[in-house]
Amino acid sequence: MLLAGRAEDMSEINEVKSQPATLDASAWLASIVENSEDAILSKTLGGIILSWNEGAEKLFGYTADEAIGKSITIIIPQERLHEEDAIIESIKAGRRVDHFETVRRRKDGTMVDVSLTISPVRDRNGKLLGASKVARDITHARRFAEEQNLILHEMNHRIKNLFSLATSLVSLSSREAETKEALASDLQARLVALAKAHEITLSGPHRPQMQTSTALHDLLSTILRPYQGEHGARIEASGHDAPIGQRSLPSVALLLHELTTNAAKYGALSAPEGSLTVTLESDGQQVHLVWTESGIPRAEGSMTEGFGSRLESLSVRGLGGVITRAWQSDGLVIDLTIPLETLAQ
Repeated sequence: MLLAGRAEDMSEINEVKSQPATLDASAWLASIVENSEDAILSKTLGGIILSWNEGAEKLFGYTADEAIGKSITIIIPQERLHEEDAIIESIKAGRRVDHFETVRRRKDGTMVDVSLTISPVRDRNGKLLGASKVARDITHARRFAEEQNLILHEMNHRIKNLFSLATSLVSLSSREAETKEALASDLQARLVALAKAHEITLSGPHRPQMQTSTALHDLLSTILRPYQGEHGARIEASGHDAPIGQRSLPSVALLLHELTTNAAKYGALSAPEGSLTVTLESDGQQVHLVWTESGIPRAEGSMTEGFGSRLESLSVRGLGGVITRAWQSDGLVIDLTIPLETLAQ
């Protein structure tokens, strides 16, 4: 069978050799370039576009007729024009530029993340004529890398918080427990409730067994339960309820968890005299959450900025919401507004 296979290969090679026109290297190369999924183009040393394949048309939106003869700057954002000067200098020095990641502009004005490989183009005598460029769309790859980086930061952030949260929970339980058994029981209950809150923050499309929506009050109650006093006097939540869709649930849960964590570490839930009141209202288009922490005299801006703040900002932005903080003489008022339509998705 191996010999038969080799015979078939030789037969195919002989057939190709019998048709010299099809073996024209230039034609083969032109066909490969034209049908490549990558954007492949060539330009003079002065930056004038000489060739433009279908991949370039798809990536940048210009047809070959629109691009050829024009300056390469039609796809370079104004603030990145200096990159072209550096590229030309490298080409003139005979250096190839490999996997240069940057941003380019499409015909419609939108930006696209690309990886560029630029090579010198010479004639048969070695004279430098211009450069060829291969551009690959790395938008999805870059977004995936950013998401992976965010997940790693979130994991690190959560692990660090676990120590602070465990300390806070022990402190809360020890204030109310009269015996070691009561302390262990109360602390266990708080840790279980905290685990349930974390489970909600990890829900999503990859967990189809989770319900498609949950109620805002239920989520709030789950996240706040580990910090609730024995008689429920320190935390009060009231007002309008609203459904949270599966897509929005992780962002809302992360946001409320972050607010609660900050309150437990720095705010009302960290002090015996502190109290937290959460009020929910709706005008039919938006849900309005007012988070009021009292009994924590603190100067505005005293809390440090960190990954938690970034995570909060990303969550709010993803929900299309707005969040503001106002420090009062004895506490903090956080005002959060989220479109109901977005919340229900």
